[in-house]
Amino acid sequence: MTEQAEDVHTTSHRPDPVVLGAGVAGVLAVVAWGVLARDSLARFGESGLAWAIDTFGWFFVVGADAFLVLAVVLALSRFGRIRLGADDDDEPEFGTLAWIAMMFSAGMGIGLVFFAVAEPIQHYAAPPPASGVPPQTGAAGAAAMRYTLFHWTLHPWGIYAIAALALAYSTFRKGRDNRISAAFHPLIGARADGATGRALDLLAVFATVFGSATSLGLGALQVAAGLDLVAGIPDTRAVELIVIGALTLAFVVSAFSGLHRGVKWLSTTNVVLAVLLMLFVFVVGPTIYTLEVLPAAVGDYLGNLVVMSTRTGAFSDPAWLGAWTIFYWAWWISWAPFVGTFIARISRGRTVRQFLTGVLLVPSGASAVWFAIMGGTALRTQATGTRDLVADAAGGTEQALFGLLDALPFAAATSVLAMVLIALYFVTSADSASLVLGSLTSHGALRPHRVLVVLWGVLISAVAAALLLAGGLDALQQATILVALPFLVVLLGLAVALVRDLSRDPAVNPRRTRTRRYGLAAAVRAARSYEEEDGPPVARYLRRRPR
Repeated sequence: MTEQAEDVHTTSHRPDPVVLGAGVAGVLAVVAWGVLARDSLARFGESGLAWAIDTFGWFFVVGADAFLVLAVVLALSRFGRIRLGADDDDEPEFGTLAWIAMMFSAGMGIGLVFFAVAEPIQHYAAPPPASGVPPQTGAAGAAAMRYTLFHWTLHPWGIYAIAALALAYSTFRKGRDNRISAAFHPLIGARADGATGRALDLLAVFATVFGSATSLGLGALQVAAGLDLVAGIPDTRAVELIVIGALTLAFVVSAFSGLHRGVKWLSTTNVVLAVLLMLFVFVVGPTIYTLEVLPAAVGDYLGNLVVMSTRTGAFSDPAWLGAWTIFYWAWWISWAPFVGTFIARISRGRTVRQFLTGVLLVPSGASAVWFAIMGGTALRTQATGTRDLVADAAGGTEQALFGLLDALPFAAATSVLAMVLIALYFVTSADSASLVLGSLTSHGALRPHRVLVVLWGVLISAVAAALLLAGGLDALQQATILVALPFLVVLLGLAVALVRDLSRDPAVNPRRTRTRRYGLAAAVRAARSYEEEDGPPVARYLRRRPR
């Protein structure tokens, strides 16, 4: 056994009846609540959301900042050379392109398409209060792009990076089970394998279910809006539920094809289709303007990063922060166990520095380009009067993207392409989240039983449907923030456990490791030699010492 895997914990990879039973029961209770008493669920969500934002809004802000700072520090530190696996034997399991595609699809997916036009346009129409600029002006456009990049680039991927690194290190470097609780061994020891560990895994299950359900609900809203525009099918709640059902069936087919076939192929297809849609908008839209938007928006974002990152409700509008920044931070936190476990699963063999650099910079850069083209084109379209996208977004956030595509050539074809892209992201998100949930409820099995994976996929879709019935987009946002609040505490503990694990890794001090590994053996050999020369019988004592 290698020293890196010295604290291996062998557990059954059969389903954990406690975590699985409690998780399924809790999810079914929420589904029943949403179906049978939707008004009650809506009132609970509204009151709970107001309490969470008023009391703990600052906590979300500080927590998100802490994860990003820690990710940057670890990437630049001596810990960066540690490999997520055996030092000599492990090579990356997936190629770089497939790794990035799966990581990006799992980490953003539907949200990128849903908010590509909607967020910049909504900030343009009603700028963030802290920006102090009048609406629908050049300054409002700059503020819109600045805050959009703030919400979609470094901070979310900093949260994902720490969660994923802690799990990848624990699983592939230390040989522990692939579950949230196993990474807590440096903090709580053997309790990570008992009731405390099960409680941590159960919190991760609930966070994953509701975070993923939010994304699936957004996808259903947008596909239904596209069907209304392209095929004339009225956008009703019933149509949204039918969309969820149809895409869930597609997910079941994908789930039974496995990670290397289904998720990998769909993730790569998602990236290709997204690039095609982005290039089309770039070419037929205001190309020169979007080229100007990209560096200006990135520079503006980086120049104001510290101020935006530390803004709380003390000197700003708490309602706006709750609807935007805190919602996003809660969404990323609720996705962290799912995305973290999934990214960890596909990142074996990479060094800590490679891992953090890839997770932080590549998706952030891709998101910046995506929003510069899609959001920049939307701002130009609105400013020139070509299409009133503000009115489209006011009619429903999910309609903004299709409003932009309708203002460009080949609107029917690109709208169909957008719907296919959203549908594939829906399937990929459900597939990845269900795989993670199957692992969390099977003692960290890397390949949980496919029936269990399908069960969780169906349950996530059921939660999305129940939340849509209870209040649509507002209910999705409320559930995300409420579930993310307790899990933020878990993530902070996970970060502490990761730092403690890394500080003990032999790769960061090889000279000390060699002394510890070989020093006692050398002492035994010397004692034996001394005893053969009629010296004192030290060797017998040394041989009895535990090694």
